[in-house]
Amino acid sequence: MSILKAVDVCKSFQGNMAVDHASLDVEEGKITGLIGANGAGKTTLFNCMSGYYHATSGKIVYKETEVQHKTAQQLCHMGVARTFQIAKPFGMLSVLENTVVGGFNRAKNRNEAYDAALESLKLVGLLDKKDTLALLLNTGEQRKLELARALATKPEVLLLDEVMAGLTPTESAEMVKLVSKVNESGITILMIEHIMPVIMKLSNKIYVMERGRMIAEGLPEEVAENPKVIESYLGKGLEVEAC
Repeated sequence: MSILKAVDVCKSFQGNMAVDHASLDVEEGKITGLIGANGAGKTTLFNCMSGYYHATSGKIVYKETEVQHKTAQQLCHMGVARTFQIAKPFGMLSVLENTVVGGFNRAKNRNEAYDAALESLKLVGLLDKKDTLALLLNTGEQRKLELARALATKPEVLLLDEVMAGLTPTESAEMVKLVSKVNESGITILMIEHIMPVIMKLSNKIYVMERGRMIAEGLPEEVAENPKVIESYLGKGLEVEAC
């Protein structure tokens, strides 16, 4: 069953069409991947689906309710959270304090926010660093903190924008396990990722964008063998096995 979807969405900036009649369906409980070359419109569509941009036209539907005019804060309260491609923690705050910022988005009081933050830090493996200043974290730990902050909002749907960016192979392998763990906890995931073995391993279904349009969708193995996808983005000789 669909929990979040984009229906014929367009987004233009000063006449330039960044997203061109794109549709995408996120199935509840699953991991949906979104891939495409740089500039394909992936993050712009993400921004529309998470309330950071309002679509020029088309619909965003969350649990059967049209939400294309909702703000990011309103969507967060409804259960849609996201991470960003570039992690920007509050450097002079502790890891716990950073995560509590997310917790306060939906918590009714201070204790509830701290409980949500501690639970999220435990899930991502940063509980032992809760009193460390965020600026002292390495790239992999900052990625985990970004994820923990989003999880502290208690989302039903989580949008991940290149959560593997800048990670070492070891850190990427660890993040793959973490994303799977988050999904297994009951959270639906929509993710953008450029590391093909990662997205092929994690996703139940993949959508492919090119120049603002959707050019393919299907199971990972179907997308990997699609001639349009190979020509536009993946290239020949793609390895779909897990890294």
